[in-house]
Amino acid sequence: MGKILIRYLVREITIPFFISLLIFTCILFTTRMLKLVELVVNKGVSVLSILKMLFFVLPSFFEVTVPMAFLLAILWGLGRLSTDREVIALKSCGIGLLQMARPLGLLTVVLLGSSFFLTFYVRPWSNAGLDQVFYDVAKTRATAGLKEKTFNNDFDGLVIYAEEIEPPGTILKGVMVANSRNPQLKETIFARNGLVVSNAQKRILTIRLQDGTVHSTRRAEKSYQTTHFATYDVTLDMAALLAHMKEPHHSPKDMTTQELLSLLAQNQDKSSQHNKALVEFHRRLALPFACVVFSLIALPLSIRTAWAHRSVGFGVSLGIILLYYLLLTAGETFGKRGMLAPAIALWIPNVVLGSIGLYLFYRVAQEKPLFRLPIWVSKCMPKRVSAPLTVR
Repeated sequence: MGKILIRYLVREITIPFFISLLIFTCILFTTRMLKLVELVVNKGVSVLSILKMLFFVLPSFFEVTVPMAFLLAILWGLGRLSTDREVIALKSCGIGLLQMARPLGLLTVVLLGSSFFLTFYVRPWSNAGLDQVFYDVAKTRATAGLKEKTFNNDFDGLVIYAEEIEPPGTILKGVMVANSRNPQLKETIFARNGLVVSNAQKRILTIRLQDGTVHSTRRAEKSYQTTHFATYDVTLDMAALLAHMKEPHHSPKDMTTQELLSLLAQNQDKSSQHNKALVEFHRRLALPFACVVFSLIALPLSIRTAWAHRSVGFGVSLGIILLYYLLLTAGETFGKRGMLAPAIALWIPNVVLGSIGLYLFYRVAQEKPLFRLPIWVSKCMPKRVSAPLTVR
């Protein structure tokens, strides 16, 4: 195959790839924009902090959107060649499926290496950076997770209600706190005022309540007690301010590859933490191969005229993407719960869809129909009757 033809096929795929990557990334961005806009408008978070959040969240988006964009780019790029009968022209020149697959294989190898770098190095770094940005936001705007006239249950074992939150978000009016962190002791605290104080070193928040009452009940003794106070401190864990910041330095998703391997080597007791770390390791290892799986499926479909139209290609790509990530999510769940070994659970999508892709590739390489109908189905189908020719 000549270099001109290789460049031509690569260009037909790369241009739709970047367009598809932009589209899918923007779609994922819209799911986060409402929350980010709320932080800017209601909580006074600076635009610079929002831009930092968007920057650090991009790698986690690319981890998903790159294989999706590659799948759609193949269906659109090579599909155009098929609809314009350029594939037939290539075959008439002696260029078969294997030769047309070489440029696609080159792009697949490049994306595979990029995806490995993204999942093993860039995403853990970006997750740690994102946690740091949220911590800085929480430190400067300690009530970023609290809302006026709303029962906030973002803190473990606590429900916090504030009638009014004055700028810059650290002064509370009409405060109610329901404390159920101790199963044997239930406390309901009412206070006229409250002041949020943060401790950056320990990453904790303290709500300093003033002029209030504590109503406490003990389950074992079945007793009830009322205590009046001038000042009462309720200590919160700043990591609990945002759900995803829980255990920021111990979550396997935020660990570097070296830290993850070190944890797997030290913890061999099959505990929950060890299982989550093993799931995360195999997820990083298996997810880049989505590019290989999608290319195996997309290439035979794109060069068949019936599947090559853009509307059909878009629908087929969405179906394949949905199936892949449903299997991936199910595999993660099975792996974390110990229902399947992570080495098996996380590779289910690649094995299932990869087998389908190899089968389709073989059928197209042999110039056979993509799907072979059972004999009894083909017998039941009506035979085509050619219409008689008429001459006018």
